[in-house]
Amino acid sequence: PPRMHRRARSRRRVSRPLVTRRLDLTEAVQRVLTLPGVASKEFLVTIGDRSISGLVCRDQMVGPWQVPVADVGVTATGYGDITGEAMALGERAPIAMIDAAAAARMAVGEALTNIAAARIRCLPDVRLSANWMASAGSEGEDAALYRAVEAVGLSLCPALGIAIPVGKDSLSMRARWDAGGSAQEVHAPVSLVVSAFAPVTDVRKTLTPQCALTGDSDLLLIDFARGKNRLGGSALAQVYGREGGAPPDLDDPRVVKLFFGVVQALNELGLLWSYHDRSDGGLFVTLCEMAFAAKCGLDIDLTPLGRDPVSVLFSEELGAVLQTPRAAREGIFGALKKKGLLRYTKIIGSVRPGREITIRARGRVVLAGDRVEYERLWAEPSFRMQSLRDEPQSAAESFMRLSGPDDPGLHAHLTFAPERPLAPALMLTKPQVAILREQGVNGHREMAAAFMTAGFEAVDVTMSDLLSGRVSLASFAGLAACGGFSFGDVLGAGGGWAKSILFHDRVRGEFATFFERPDTFALGVCNGCQMMSQLRSVIPGAENWPSFVRNRSEQFEARTVLVEIPPNPSVLLAGMAGSRFPVPVAHGEGRVILEPAIQEALERDRLVALRYVDHFGQTTESYPYNPNGSTAGITGLTTPDGRFTIFMPHPERAVRSVHYSWHPSDWGEYGPWFEMFRNARRFVS
Repeated sequence: PPRMHRRARSRRRVSRPLVTRRLDLTEAVQRVLTLPGVASKEFLVTIGDRSISGLVCRDQMVGPWQVPVADVGVTATGYGDITGEAMALGERAPIAMIDAAAAARMAVGEALTNIAAARIRCLPDVRLSANWMASAGSEGEDAALYRAVEAVGLSLCPALGIAIPVGKDSLSMRARWDAGGSAQEVHAPVSLVVSAFAPVTDVRKTLTPQCALTGDSDLLLIDFARGKNRLGGSALAQVYGREGGAPPDLDDPRVVKLFFGVVQALNELGLLWSYHDRSDGGLFVTLCEMAFAAKCGLDIDLTPLGRDPVSVLFSEELGAVLQTPRAAREGIFGALKKKGLLRYTKIIGSVRPGREITIRARGRVVLAGDRVEYERLWAEPSFRMQSLRDEPQSAAESFMRLSGPDDPGLHAHLTFAPERPLAPALMLTKPQVAILREQGVNGHREMAAAFMTAGFEAVDVTMSDLLSGRVSLASFAGLAACGGFSFGDVLGAGGGWAKSILFHDRVRGEFATFFERPDTFALGVCNGCQMMSQLRSVIPGAENWPSFVRNRSEQFEARTVLVEIPPNPSVLLAGMAGSRFPVPVAHGEGRVILEPAIQEALERDRLVALRYVDHFGQTTESYPYNPNGSTAGITGLTTPDGRFTIFMPHPERAVRSVHYSWHPSDWGEYGPWFEMFRNARRFVS
């Protein structure tokens, strides 16, 4: 086909420098931490399902306090595998206002320093997807786009040995409108969003920004720019209304290759306790986010990094902060020297308990602050946006917890051994469990995997199978109704699904017969929980089960929260009463509202199977510990004989320890929720 020819004219871009000696450092910190591009993205992160599939090993939330600062997302290849896939992003659009080619190179560099947190065999295993955006046809923009594509496609990626097999473009990034008879127009700068993907050799070795407090350690900065500390396009320049002068750039691709290899080697040896790349907001924000994730203090010395503390703290040059054991310092520095990276590496301080973040330079304190106050500043834009979008009281409760008493965070208190082996005789036969789904249900694969791991034969059963008579429940020992959005939940949570059973005489009778058999069990999770609660008329002992309505926050809630198992007769929770540990939730309609008399009856008959508790172990209706606002924290119920149990949370997505966003370091291969599926197998025997 004929090639397109375009004639483009370059435009000289003027970048006003930022005079840092005039800046008040305390004010600069406040401005940068509250810039939306730097501040917490929790208001966005928590409305997307991040546990779906039951294969997610690393989501955005890090540590016992679930702070959204992860560098990379990681999923497992399969339900029993330790191999997996990693995905990370990079973008540097503000730099394109000054130099589009530098912005493109920095986007690739950021994607690579992010994905380096996963355990990847080597840099050439990484593949990139490039999403280009520009206002094509606008003055100077075509030439800027050409230089950016040339910089990445013909120079940087070949030097790194990385391919870009796919991508897309959006080349009409401008808008025109009329305002009072005056024509207005706005153009977006040339932007590149890079998505990096790679196979992972061990999902258990994913690094996070959560600092470790288990022993003496060093914080190392690997600075790709070797002290240039350019401020062009930085968050600091933006909050003071300047372009900022010369922008950061990826000056030497060789440094990226060496850095990636060293990080992977140190990770494999267990010599990296935490890791965080330097990007939006610069070194100061990188260090703060590490402290937020660990609820710790920091003692930082900027002396080795340059004479200007402001540019050192806020330049967004490529690099990363590594926490390493002090006892291994000599060996780590030897490895860095061997790879030629020692001249790029400086010891910048250490982690300490408490709330104080102290930053020194040339023997004097240049900044000292309270980590809690910094985190409140960082979280406030998210709180303000959530207050406008969601129920304001819920947003306020979430924000106020940052200034409350010291929060112990997620934890685990178990009353059973989570990896008790099943009797060998139980593994000789595989009873069948029906994994039931309706149109829109999407949690059936992880449910099937959990039951299969516990010794069942999982059979995929759709409602159309039952309605047509192709499948009967008569042959099944158990039934599991899965999560999702059946019929889009347009008839209420689980309503359409339940009515397809209740209004079909033969199918209703088949379910009633299944529930009446003394040797069967059933589990309903999320949408399946909502559906089964509406089948209460055909489930013996379920007459007081409530319906589930829209969350008090008026939003879909996807979180890892703490739950407690009270004493109850559920066969699935046998031996687990009194335990308290995390579980993922992901739903928009999980709120239980009970009349006092009904609540009293459920409590009296011990039919409450699961309830939300706060990080102090107390039953709570406070958000976000109770993400629904349910009465008395109730989020799971059972029947008097214990054969039928319903949960709004997703235990099937947290069968293995690697599936938890956070878990105690002494857990083995399987987490405590696997006990529930073991109990199902024991019951059937």
